[in-house]
This record gives sequence, structure tokens and C-alpha cells, in this order.
Amino acid sequence: MARTGYTLPVFAVAAAKAALIHLQQTTHNPSSVPLDLLPDTADILIEQVAIIDSVTALAFAISDPGDNLDITRNTPIWAWVKLSTRQDESQPLIIEAGEGVGKTAVGEPAIYSYARRLFATNLSPLIPEDKTATVRIILPEGRQLAQRTSNEAFGVLEGLSLLGTSGISRPLSAKGHLKELRTNLQEKVKSHPHLAFCLGSNGYSVAQRLGIPEDVIVQTGNWLGALLVEAGLYKTESVLLLGYQGKLIKLAGGIFNTSSHLADGKLEIIAAAVAEVGDDINAVRAVLQSQTADGAYKLLVEMGLVSSVFDYLSEKIRKNSEKYVKKYADIHLDIGVMLFDRKGKIISQDERAKEIREYLSYV
Repeated sequence: MARTGYTLPVFAVAAAKAALIHLQQTTHNPSSVPLDLLPDTADILIEQVAIIDSVTALAFAISDPGDNLDITRNTPIWAWVKLSTRQDESQPLIIEAGEGVGKTAVGEPAIYSYARRLFATNLSPLIPEDKTATVRIILPEGRQLAQRTSNEAFGVLEGLSLLGTSGISRPLSAKGHLKELRTNLQEKVKSHPHLAFCLGSNGYSVAQRLGIPEDVIVQTGNWLGALLVEAGLYKTESVLLLGYQGKLIKLAGGIFNTSSHLADGKLEIIAAAVAEVGDDINAVRAVLQSQTADGAYKLLVEMGLVSSVFDYLSEKIRKNSEKYVKKYADIHLDIGVMLFDRKGKIISQDERAKEIREYLSYV
């Protein structure tokens, strides 16, 4: 039977909690710490904890994602914790990105909403009323591991991000994964009639950067068609589709499961769009000769065709998606489309997308 594990933020919080406990109870060296994972619970093993001086401690844990393919397996996660006298109106808890933890393009720590809530829930009750706890997370192997990801292309620099919506890392079959995504959608639509569908963790990162509330974000995996139909059946009023152009454009070709194992056709879809908007046979040939969708995109930037081609594709995705929901759910669902490039820059959004973003901002 496949073994579950925990996501990277869990081990960061566990190390920080162990250091904070040891700093205040120097006779107690915790071998594990209990965590509230919102809503689950867990006891996380601590490899080592030590006092540096009277106000500073250091601890580390080892990442264990269970039976998932995860580059962070067996990665050490260190937490440096310092207690200082709280100044007027200062925060009781400060989280910093140390070596190996990524930063955004504007220099903010790549430590996202769920991870921050996890830190606050598990550490705040342990901080004395007159103290501020500064927590610096360090991933010694973070920069090296980040080179094996697309983090930098999506605006996370110098390391890994503490990203996710759950503390549990469950190895799921394709059927099991779809079931989990459907359950999440069903829960969110009960409270929010307008939703943002994010394709992959990079879509999720872009949504957070745009200020879209987590309560309305639905991660879709590759099952966009099934989840759009599900949204229609559960009376969702509108959906914002947000994704990397090299994935989401498959919907413009009628491909509603975006797994590359089932269908590709990205270059053909882009080439057809070039033919529709410009009738430039040389541009069509150049796109078809590109190695990747990103390569085709860069080529269109050079040719000055990006706006017209991807605006066309956004509209095609919207129309195809609304037709798909109507066909299988017999209901009209308003859909807006936002496409972004490898750096997370929005390259196209239709008028409906702008309206839905307004709805989402009021959550």
C-alpha cells in the first residue's frame, strides 16, 4: 500500500517549533513535535536541536513526502529561531527566507499562504507576550534542487518555495487524484459562486501573486474538462481559467485533459491560430518547426504577433470551454481565460476574465 508523507512547509514548521520549545525549555530536547496541519495533525521527527545562545536556537528535520516522486525527499530543513523583546506594534512572529528558500521577483520570501498559516497556528501560542520570534528557514540544498524545477521561470528565484494547500502528501492514482479535486471543488462552490481554476502549482503561484483569495482557488491537475462540467452541475456562476499558455491552449484544440500522455498538439494549435489571425505561411511554418510551445511563443514575440495570436487563443478557449460544459452538463457557465508565459507574466486575458477577477476580489 502506498505510504503518505508530508509537504515541505510541514518540516519547516516542525523544525521551527522544536527550536522555539528548546529555547525556552533547555532541558527538553524534543525528538518529535506535534503539529496542527489545518485540519489534520501529525508528529514530525526532529533530527537535531541546539542552543546557540540565550536567545537563539537551531533545529532541523528531514523531508519525507511518502511514496511520491518528489525532489525534496531526504532534504534537510533548518530553522533558526531568535527571541527578542517585542517593540510597540511589532509582530509577534516574523518569517524569513534563509539560504535555499526562494524569493519572488520583488524580493519577498516564497513562503505562501498555507505555510504562513501553519507557522502562525503552531508557533504563536508558544511565543511569550513580550517577545517577538524571528524564524529563518534554511534549505542547504535548495538552490541546487531548484535547478531541477521550473521555479525561476515562474518568478521564484534562488531556491525552493514553501507552497501548497495541504500538509499531507498523498500518493494518488489518477482516479484518486480526480476524486480529491472534485471533492475540493464541491466544498468551495458551496460558499463561492465565482471560482478561479488554476492549472498546476505554477498557476496557483500566479493566482496568489495576483491577489486572488485562496478560498476561491481550485487546482485542477489535468482534468479541466471534468471539473468544468462538475462546476456547471454544482451551479457555479463563473470560472476564471488561469494557466501557462503551453498547457491551457490545448483547450483551444478541444483537448480537455491536458496530460501530455493523452494528447499534445500545442504547436499545431498555435500554428492554426497564426493562420487565422495573419495568414502568414512563413510564420505558420516557423511555429511548426519550433521545439516547444515556449519556443513558439518567443518566436511570435520577435514577429510582433503575440497579442493577436494569444488573444485569439484565449477567445477560442473560452468558447470551447463553454460549449463543453453545455454539452455535458446542459448548463451555461460563464468562463474567462488568462494565459501567462514561463515567467508568470499575463500575456492574454479576455474581457470576461477581467469581470470575473472583479467578482473574486470581493471574497
